[in-house]
Amino acid sequence: MTPVPTDALPRSLTALPPAQVEKLGDVDIAEAEDFIRLHHSENPELGPVEARLAEVHAEIAATGTYRHTTAELTFGARVAWRNSSRCIGRLYWRSLKVRDLREVSAPAEVAKECIEHLRVATNKGKIRPVITVFAPAEPGTNAPVIHNEQIIRYAAYRGADGGVLGDGRNLALTELALKRGWEPPVIRGPFDVLPVLVSCEGHEPAILRIPADAVLEVPLSHPDLPWLGALGVKWHAVPAISNMRLRIGGIDYPSAPFNGWYMGTEIGARNLADHDRYDLLPYIARRMGLDMSSEATLWRDRALIELNRAVLHSFGEAGVTITDHHTESKRFLTHLEKEEAAGRTCPADWSWIVPPVSGGLTPVYHRYYDTEELLPNFFPAAQPTGCPVPH
Repeated sequence: MTPVPTDALPRSLTALPPAQVEKLGDVDIAEAEDFIRLHHSENPELGPVEARLAEVHAEIAATGTYRHTTAELTFGARVAWRNSSRCIGRLYWRSLKVRDLREVSAPAEVAKECIEHLRVATNKGKIRPVITVFAPAEPGTNAPVIHNEQIIRYAAYRGADGGVLGDGRNLALTELALKRGWEPPVIRGPFDVLPVLVSCEGHEPAILRIPADAVLEVPLSHPDLPWLGALGVKWHAVPAISNMRLRIGGIDYPSAPFNGWYMGTEIGARNLADHDRYDLLPYIARRMGLDMSSEATLWRDRALIELNRAVLHSFGEAGVTITDHHTESKRFLTHLEKEEAAGRTCPADWSWIVPPVSGGLTPVYHRYYDTEELLPNFFPAAQPTGCPVPH
C-alpha cells in the first residue's frame, strides 16, 4: 500500500506528543476541532461544521473541556476501534454498540454496569461488540478506574511450593481482591472468577462479585481426544478489555470497557499455553504420548495445534461466537482494502496482527503495514491523580 504523507493528514489523525496524551482532563483545542471536522466529514448529513465548532470553542473557553454529543461519542468510539493497530477484527467497527454512561462515576455503579456490559455483550452466545463509556477525565473532577485488565479474570493462588493454581497473569489482582475482602470458593480452583474492582477519589472503592449468570463459559472438549474433555479446562466467552483509556477529540475516558469476540488462538495459543499462564502444552503432549525428548520432535507444536482445535471445536459446539486465525486474517485484509478505498490509512502492529499459530500460512504475514498512531484511539490506562489503588 502507498502511505499517505503525514502532512496531508489533519492533526487528529497523527499521534500526539506522549506528554500531552498523558494529561488527563487537559483538552487540546486543535485536537477537539480536528475530531469535530472528522465527524462531520464522514457524516455529511450533519451539515456545516462551523456552528458545532463555535459551540466547542466556547465550552472549552468557559469550562476547560467540552461534552461530546451522543452521536460524537458513538462515532469516536467506533473510529477508536477502527484505528486500533493491535486488533485484527476491525472489519466490524461500524457495528460497535456504544453504551453512554458518562454520568456514572461512583465505583459501585461502575462495577454494576460492568456486569451489565457482560450480559449485553454475551447475547446468549451470539457475542455483540460493545463498549461502555463511563465518566470522562475533566478539570476538577475524578474519573473512575477499573483495576481488572479484563472484566472477567480468573484468580491465581500461589502455593507454598511456589507453584500457581489458576491464571498466573492475575496474581496481583487476586492479592488486591483478597485484601479488599473477597472470599474465594472454599475449594479453590484454576478457574475462579475474580470480582470487579473499581476506585475513584471521593468515593468508597468497590469490589463486586460477578454473578454466575453474567459469565458464559465454554468447557473444552476435543473431537478426537475424549480425555481432554475430562480435564475441566474452560474459558469465558466475552473478552471485555477494561484497562484501556479511550481518547476522543482531546477528551480522555479512563474507564471504557469494550469487547469483540475471541479469535481461537488468543485462548489456545496464549491464555492456556503460555508458560506463565496455564502452561498446558507439556501435559497435553504427555497425554498424547508424544516424544518429548527433544525440541526437534516438535511436540510443543503438535500439542498446540490440538489445543487450538479443542478451543474452536468447543465454542462451535456451544454455539458461542469465535473465529479462527485463517478466516480472520482474510477479513482483516478486506478491512484494509475498504479503508484504502475510503482514502484512509489503516495502521497495524505486525507483531499483534500476525497470529501466534501458523503465522506464515496467513495472508497478513506477507506484507508491511502503516504504523503511525491515529486518533481517536485506545491507550494504556494512566493512573489519574487522586484515584489511588484500593488496598
